[in-house]
Amino acid sequence: MGYDTDYLKLLAEQYPDIKSACSEIIRLQSRQKLPKLTEHFMSDIHGEYESFLHILKNASGVIKSKIRDIYGRTLSEEDRQMLCTLIYYPEQKLDWIKRREDLNLDDWYKITLYRLVEICRLVSSKYTRAAVRELLPRSFGDTIDELIHSPTDYGSDKEGYYNESISCIIKLGQADAFIVDIAELIQKLAIGRLHIIGDIFDRGPRADIILDTLINYHSVDIQWGNHDVQWMGAAAGSLACIATVLSVSTKYANFDCIEDGYGINMRPLTVFAMETYGSDPCECFRLRNPNHVRLSQHDSALWAKMHKAISIIQFKLEAQVIKRHPEFLMDNHIMLDRIDYEKGTVLIEGKKYKLRDKNFPTIDPSDPFRLTQEEQALMESLRSSFLHSEKLQKHVRFLYSKGSMYLSYNNNLLYHGCIPMTESGEFREVTLKGEKVSGKRLLDKAEQIAREGYFGKNGSPEKAYGEDFLWFLWCGCYSPVYGKNKMTTFERYFIEDESIWEEIKDPYYKQSSNPSVCKKILAEFGIDPDSFSHIINGHVPVKIKKGESPVKAKGKLLVIDGGLSKAYQSQTGIAGYTLLFNSHGLLLSEHDAFESVESAITEEKDIYSSLDTVSTAPKRILVEDTDVGKEMKKRIDALSALVEAYQKGIIRG
Repeated sequence: MGYDTDYLKLLAEQYPDIKSACSEIIRLQSRQKLPKLTEHFMSDIHGEYESFLHILKNASGVIKSKIRDIYGRTLSEEDRQMLCTLIYYPEQKLDWIKRREDLNLDDWYKITLYRLVEICRLVSSKYTRAAVRELLPRSFGDTIDELIHSPTDYGSDKEGYYNESISCIIKLGQADAFIVDIAELIQKLAIGRLHIIGDIFDRGPRADIILDTLINYHSVDIQWGNHDVQWMGAAAGSLACIATVLSVSTKYANFDCIEDGYGINMRPLTVFAMETYGSDPCECFRLRNPNHVRLSQHDSALWAKMHKAISIIQFKLEAQVIKRHPEFLMDNHIMLDRIDYEKGTVLIEGKKYKLRDKNFPTIDPSDPFRLTQEEQALMESLRSSFLHSEKLQKHVRFLYSKGSMYLSYNNNLLYHGCIPMTESGEFREVTLKGEKVSGKRLLDKAEQIAREGYFGKNGSPEKAYGEDFLWFLWCGCYSPVYGKNKMTTFERYFIEDESIWEEIKDPYYKQSSNPSVCKKILAEFGIDPDSFSHIINGHVPVKIKKGESPVKAKGKLLVIDGGLSKAYQSQTGIAGYTLLFNSHGLLLSEHDAFESVESAITEEKDIYSSLDTVSTAPKRILVEDTDVGKEMKKRIDALSALVEAYQKGIIRG
């Protein structure tokens, strides 16, 4: 049998006789033959919550495609788009529709309810009825269940039942509520699993809204990006990460997420900045405002002072971390001890550069990395705000519970940045806590330390190291989620010569265009490189305007950061890529910029998404071919052994 009697006795407590065990085998074995559910991959969202939510609602064009499959020959493009918008934004669209004076509302309700039920029936076809029930709304769940599983052919036994259900919904004034419920169900059923491949935070306005959505999503996993670990470090209490989070937030005028989203008290920083830099125009620290936040001239000047104040503190704290950890190999980030404060120059790689800003009232040239008493008091106040932000702590715990450095799922390898490599294409060895690690072991060790940084006991060496390591992950030269030789933040602020701004990518980004290197990476993570398998990552925007392609290494590598962040769209030329993996293969969806929710509702303006097949599976992929299917097979084998034990009398039923 292959199973010991004690294990089978435990299994028998759940399945106390042959009938119950056989029933479960039948259920699992039948489900194995269903097509696999659609997986949805998104990366580098960067706080752009409106675009993110819309792409989630339209499932990267899947819902529009399903409506075209059903009604392509019987409905106009305008009517099909109205149905799409109704599914995406049911409450808002209903309010808009009911204002139309030329509409016979009862007739419209009847036609629309029939259509929505038909759409729901199609998107639920890959699910077992039990799986659909788990996603049904409480209020109309039973009714929806019956309608989508009832035959609709003319003259069928249930025709009267079906028609009366629709009529009753309308007569009782419940059509609006029913439409909202079934629209939300269609959205859920369109995507079986959501993968977020890093960088939820920064640049865009409301990462907190994105995380509120993800926490309530029915099936999701997250691979951490460097902008995520920066916030994870801040929530853990790392002063270097807190300063970095606030520096990035002030740079991009990202106030709503900090103050309204997470309730971080910015007043101490405001007071400190005005007292320290009140007469300083802080020209080098003027805000970037890709989200067009409305700011008065006074507010813009104030935030520039705050930006400078926290950035100088950031440079000091970063240097302290680097000095504590020479194994991070990040001395090239330290700048404050290379400045000639009298002449206003800085020495970088043997060459002197003039500084654009020479006002450093808080820096002691003899001890440039030391915080002043005022700076120290400010950072302790800010640390208290981060540690006591209930929503931030909830979101970061979610990132830890659903997140990881990488994920192997259904023969695909998902990670945000890179696997650090040498110029010759070997996995680079990195020393972490005295241990030399590379490839998969590097990512496993990095995740272990990152978890200790948040969950470690306060005051313990493990937690202290982990907090510093979370900052290293943000910008370290051999960090798997960053993957460049340095982050040239100081140079971009203070030096005119743009040639010194260059950030050199890890050799991975060149080597990974080689199919044999991608196969080597897949094998390192236990995935058969010769099967229908791929690497999927983000982090580096794909610059379509310069002729770059997201499909690399002859289809083995897919890079899906196409510029969802408004800050990148001028470089990329599009507004993001997402990826779909259904039972037939991989489809890449390229998106235009999202205008607004209002234009989607009133003008039927969807994000234009072009779906292109990039890799076709050799045969249709069934549940039995997936990771879930493999776990089911183990369960089936164990239950079969239990049935045999019942039949032989080894276990009494």
